[in-house]
Amino acid sequence: MTKPNFIIIGAMKSATSTLHEQLALQPGIFMSTPKEPNFFSDDDVYQYGLGWYESLFENADPNDICGESSTHYTKLPDYPHTIDRMSASLPELKLIYVIRHPVERLTSHYMHQWSQNVIRTDINTAIDNFPELINYSLYSMQLKPYIEQYGEKNVLLVFSEAFRHNPERALSRVARFIGYDKPVTWYDDLPEQNVSSQRVRRFKGYKLVVDNPVLELLRRKLIPQCFRDFVKQQLVMKKRPELTLESQRKLEKIFNDDLNILSQLTGTEINLGNYKQLAKDKHISLI
Repeated sequence: MTKPNFIIIGAMKSATSTLHEQLALQPGIFMSTPKEPNFFSDDDVYQYGLGWYESLFENADPNDICGESSTHYTKLPDYPHTIDRMSASLPELKLIYVIRHPVERLTSHYMHQWSQNVIRTDINTAIDNFPELINYSLYSMQLKPYIEQYGEKNVLLVFSEAFRHNPERALSRVARFIGYDKPVTWYDDLPEQNVSSQRVRRFKGYKLVVDNPVLELLRRKLIPQCFRDFVKQQLVMKKRPELTLESQRKLEKIFNDDLNILSQLTGTEINLGNYKQLAKDKHISLI
């Protein structure tokens, strides 16, 4: 049976979907469908068994390099059994961890959860009541167990921002890491993947009501445009969430402490102050 050669393990809201789609378009690389099987993290999926997981790669050609992308794999402490399960089934594996500016990742995560109607408070209240917003941006905390299990040489750290500044170079770096020796092509015409910018709050029955083409036609014929616009405005996040100065200072302390540990792992000083410049100009490696 075929198993993956590599896994994109996160981070959530850090362009992992885009990377997955770009890799899938390269000849000789096979990416799973669904993109996020979450097999090793989610108890209900793990119960399907290893045979189910291996079936995700059964259509790969014999020489294909196979991969999947599950951001649940770097969501400690919420999925505590992930690494034990993964290492038991896949003792040899390449791992790719895509990171984003910690505060921007948190904000995008908040917007996603707000749109899904999971979080109903403002962002400043949410960071105190939903610890995952901070935890999933604690990159050294999420990454360290993988380094301890698989070793530094088998873990690649990538800035998501690099896919905007120099996407083909960033994609090439990932490809070389997984053992792909052909030239890569970055496809600019792909639709953006998993974008939070729509900021439309979902509600129970949203897909049935909003995504139903028959009901959409009836709405257009029977309900005045002004009323439809009014309803839509009640469901839209009208402006990007803003952190208070107190929240900013709190997050700066938390994230800089975590980035200091990441700096020790990489041999490159990383903090909130220099993060964006590093992401634009530099590749960092684990030591």
